[in-house]
Amino acid sequence: MRVEIDQSGKIGDTKVPTVLAFSNGKKYAVLIPATTKRKCLDKLRRQGRSGRFLYSKLFAIGLYLLLKDHIRRLKELVIDVEYPGWNAEIKLYLLNMLRCPGVEFDPNKIHFRHIGKKSRAHAKAIAVYKRIEKADKTINFDEILAEY
Repeated sequence: MRVEIDQSGKIGDTKVPTVLAFSNGKKYAVLIPATTKRKCLDKLRRQGRSGRFLYSKLFAIGLYLLLKDHIRRLKELVIDVEYPGWNAEIKLYLLNMLRCPGVEFDPNKIHFRHIGKKSRAHAKAIAVYKRIEKADKTINFDEILAEY
């Protein structure tokens, strides 16, 4: 199954939540509350981590937590370009997290493209972001830090 993935609410904007959603025939979304993002970023900064690493890794962790329960059924991922110039880094982090539970996902089947506002993934992400729909899962502080 090929899925498109979109984000609403930037990872680096700690005043708003972040929603990551995928869609093709099925729709699924995870919510990272703003308070959770702030708490994670504060802890990581206290550990001496900084810069773009924080945000690209946090985005990749969000992708992983969105996909991990579905990944064995997925054949291709099309991720909306949210952070131009960071795609290779995000892809590497995501692949490394997928390998931990023993999933081999073909790196050539992960693509970064502008998917547009007409995508069902975008519609799901924005609906959850605007609280029109509920997230399928809310990600907490411990889940994120477990992947660092």
